[in-house]
Amino acid sequence: MLVSEIFYSLQGEGELTGVPSVFVRSSGCNLRCAWCDTPYASWNPEGDTKTVAQILGEVQSHAAARHVVLTGGEPMLAKDMRPLAAELKKLGHHITIETAATVAPDGIACDLASLSPKLLNSAPDAQEHGVWRKKHEATRWQPDVVRQWIDAYPYQFKFVVARPEDVEELEHMLAALHREIPRHKVLLMPEATTLEKMRGRASWLGELCKARGYRYAHRLHIELYGNKRGT
Repeated sequence: MLVSEIFYSLQGEGELTGVPSVFVRSSGCNLRCAWCDTPYASWNPEGDTKTVAQILGEVQSHAAARHVVLTGGEPMLAKDMRPLAAELKKLGHHITIETAATVAPDGIACDLASLSPKLLNSAPDAQEHGVWRKKHEATRWQPDVVRQWIDAYPYQFKFVVARPEDVEELEHMLAALHREIPRHKVLLMPEATTLEKMRGRASWLGELCKARGYRYAHRLHIELYGNKRGT
């Protein structure tokens, strides 16, 4: 599969924030988010073609790591992602899959489904990226696929929030699933690639989480390392 990067770091987002983890980032995505912070795995996919055995070797070189994060781009598009997850599970790793939940799981080995459906704020500019905007808007929200994930695996929702009204949108999306979603399983992250921007949005987003019972999700990797690869 085409792999953008493999690195050992601290999980920066979600319920496992701070946990040492090996990240396997596949390259390629079926969405084109305007604020994408990994364009080298989506807008301009790049990387090296690696076999499952090669990836396993790199993961195992980090002997202290029990947690592995399969991410992208959209990892569920990668041809060998399911056999890779199966082999990682055999080795005793905890597997988090970070996905936009537009591709069905089909039984993939997974300990935590980290689901990040995209809101309207993700749409690329219509004039500059008209074709991709149509594709993006037609693909970004797949409630039937989301239900398959949450019915089969432990899960968390991570929504990227840029403005207070985004919360109204995500609440309508969650209601459309017709499932009881505990509010502490819904994590709201400020849309930001810089520490200053993240902190600027953290104040009102934190208060909003307090008012509505959602979980505020800091982005530890930006706090510690800034917005750069391999973190």
